[in-house]
Amino acid sequence: MKGREAEMAASLPTQLLIGGAFEAGAGAPVPVVNPRTGAVIAEIAEADAGQVARAVEAAGRAFPAYAALPPAERAALLLRLADAIEAEAEDFAALEALNCGKPRPAVLRDEMPAIVDCFRFFAGAARCLSGSAAGEYLAGHTSMIRRDPVGPVAQIAPWNYPLMMAAWKIAPALAAGNTVVLKPSELTPLTALKLARIAAGILPEGVLNVISGRGPSTGQALIDAPGIAMISLTGSIGTGERVIQAASASIKRTHLELGGKAPVIVFDDADIDAAVAAVRDFGYYNSGQDCTAACRVYAGAKVYDRFVADLASAVTQLRYDRADDSENDIGPVISARQRERVGGFVARAAALPHVEVVAGGRDAAGSGFYYEP
Repeated sequence: MKGREAEMAASLPTQLLIGGAFEAGAGAPVPVVNPRTGAVIAEIAEADAGQVARAVEAAGRAFPAYAALPPAERAALLLRLADAIEAEAEDFAALEALNCGKPRPAVLRDEMPAIVDCFRFFAGAARCLSGSAAGEYLAGHTSMIRRDPVGPVAQIAPWNYPLMMAAWKIAPALAAGNTVVLKPSELTPLTALKLARIAAGILPEGVLNVISGRGPSTGQALIDAPGIAMISLTGSIGTGERVIQAASASIKRTHLELGGKAPVIVFDDADIDAAVAAVRDFGYYNSGQDCTAACRVYAGAKVYDRFVADLASAVTQLRYDRADDSENDIGPVISARQRERVGGFVARAAALPHVEVVAGGRDAAGSGFYYEP
């Protein structure tokens, strides 16, 4: 694996896709770090304001012709894209593991089939877009609702599932006839930039543009761009607030997914072994970096003590930082800053008089951004 990682590092995708051309960013360089080691594996210059504007312009130029394509043709393009991603699933999984620290077998097993299926699903959906019709609004006439694409869509994806979140955003937008300017997180741009290489050989020029950069610079320029018709964001509440402010100036449409919490209720008559296994799997998958992570539990009084003890035991058995990646249950968190945030949450909780930390709760030894579960 180390040899493969070294080989990949020498050919990492670092160029932005603007229109039909690949180019280096003209802004400040942003280090891309392997969370498993803390080492910088690449520096990718962010898109400056001029490049953001050209990406939006490219999406705007491509929009009329692409929106006019029959649904069958848009579906065929998405199916070709799905096939191309599937053919390179191994490389995508290795790249995602390198950039995110996830166990590579988990990416290949859990994420890649879902990403491919996402494009295939929306290829089918492209041919099923329907409006409603009725005859009662005006006697002797039929009223109809026609659904048209809105135009160029700015899409900002997070770092927890970089390629999957990109797929969730790109596929439905393209299926409906929109064009896209995608900005992945500056922490995890590599699989999106690899996807751009593949898409450039399949999609018409300008239909998909991929730029990279930090939120306050590249991201802000993108959401402020007058040529953008809609903004799609998966991210923090703070970023969502900035998107709403930017959208309000020109009445852009918005699609915001701002995280969440997933409480679990364990009743007194529950199967405790099953409940423990479920929380162990779904609370700690992807190192807990998931808006549907089972991150709080309400347990009935009769089973509370046993549940806490059994879950603590199960959590201490989670495997990480093994040389053989197939043995790892979880990876590190995404960055040193994120590990500090997690540690801060634990420290504040532990300072409360009614809280006891019964497993883990400290930085793990060794390199990388590991935190004991």
